[in-house]
Amino acid sequence: MSPLELDFDSCYRAVSARDARFDGRFYTAVTTTRIYCRPICPARTPASRNVRFYRHAASAEAAGFRPCKRCRPELSPGDPGWDARGDLVGRALRLIDDGAADDRGVAGLAERLHITERHLHRLFVAELGVGPLAVARTKRLLLAKQLLTETGLPVTDVAFAAGFGSVRQFNATMRETYGFTPSELRATAGPRAVGAVTEAATLRLRLHRREPYDADGVFAFLASRAIPGLEVADRTSYARTVPGGTITLTPQRDHIALDVAVADTRQLARVVARCRRLLDLDADPEAISETLGQTSLGPLVAARPGLRVPGTFDGFELAVRAVVGQQISVAGARTLLGRVVARAAAPGDLFPAPAHLLETDLTGLGLTNRRIDTLKDLAARLAGGRIDLDGGQDPAEAVAALLEVRGIGPWTAGYIALRALRDPDAWPTGDLVLNKRMAALGMTDDHIERWRPWRAYAALHLWSSS
Repeated sequence: MSPLELDFDSCYRAVSARDARFDGRFYTAVTTTRIYCRPICPARTPASRNVRFYRHAASAEAAGFRPCKRCRPELSPGDPGWDARGDLVGRALRLIDDGAADDRGVAGLAERLHITERHLHRLFVAELGVGPLAVARTKRLLLAKQLLTETGLPVTDVAFAAGFGSVRQFNATMRETYGFTPSELRATAGPRAVGAVTEAATLRLRLHRREPYDADGVFAFLASRAIPGLEVADRTSYARTVPGGTITLTPQRDHIALDVAVADTRQLARVVARCRRLLDLDADPEAISETLGQTSLGPLVAARPGLRVPGTFDGFELAVRAVVGQQISVAGARTLLGRVVARAAAPGDLFPAPAHLLETDLTGLGLTNRRIDTLKDLAARLAGGRIDLDGGQDPAEAVAALLEVRGIGPWTAGYIALRALRDPDAWPTGDLVLNKRMAALGMTDDHIERWRPWRAYAALHLWSSS
């Protein structure tokens, strides 16, 4: 299905079959009930004459439909079409998920993308039928709906956690859009044993994923690279410090449990978005397997059809990992990164921001002078806004800017693109492990081109098979 258009017959067949492959790709609106649903909604399939299909939840809400309380559209995995796109609208949607519009408004979002607000609005209307402001509002409402349904967080805290400026605005927006107040929704939500607020003010939320999902592979990858003093991970859980608190991610049968404790609940939307990217929950395993399964990687893909590319919680952090990890073992890189965090960590044991690392003395940690120079140059460019690794910059432009940093070559830039920029076709050129695995499997370099546009996933299959 094209990310720009919806075929009515295909969508209706998917709804009739409750096909989970289409969950998050579109929403079904029923004109007789004025409710919109996920394709997997267990309710009786409506007559085709009463159905409308929308690419984004914001489009359905702008047309006057409210979310179903039964299938809960707020739990849909992200649309893989937008997840894989590096164009302006795809990047803008990811920045909205990250809270950019909540922090600085649509004008600030446009500035982050280096375009005018008017041009951004025009692009959104052309692709989604609604502007970025409507998309940001729907994102806030759906997060609020999830918090009201799954947690015992007070309504006032829910308002600010979801990105609203005031409780009055929250109440008015929810009543206007959904036809009920936050308190009325909570009264009908049922028991909230899972996700209730504890004495430590920890919330538990469900992060839904697209199946199949190789949770063991993702968590094992993160565990082998966990930085001492910042992360604690094994095959069954991943925990780390985040701005203002901590998170723990635990795989469950059909979702990932996110336990989050933050002093400022306004950071919650950003935490959720970054956890989704960290675990690559919105990828399209069917499309990836269909392409790679027909190549020389077929046996590896068949063995692990739900393999994902682990992302990162912070782009600069991943870039530092990549630089420090040049030409040394994973274990050796962990040791050095632990020393960097121990010396340069920001208050709350956070990974240092670019400006902070720039001012930190990194000598005596086991890093070569050349590595230190590279880290300083990289930090200066990010601190000055010349490189954006958290979604604002076109991936190709970001890679070109990375290659201008002293000490960053094609492997490092490719690895950063693969994990931080979320480029599904990134390839870490010159990776020794990949070269050895390809040689052992009788694959020549011309095979790499056959793996487009999913070369990042090809790399993970090869790494995981070693």
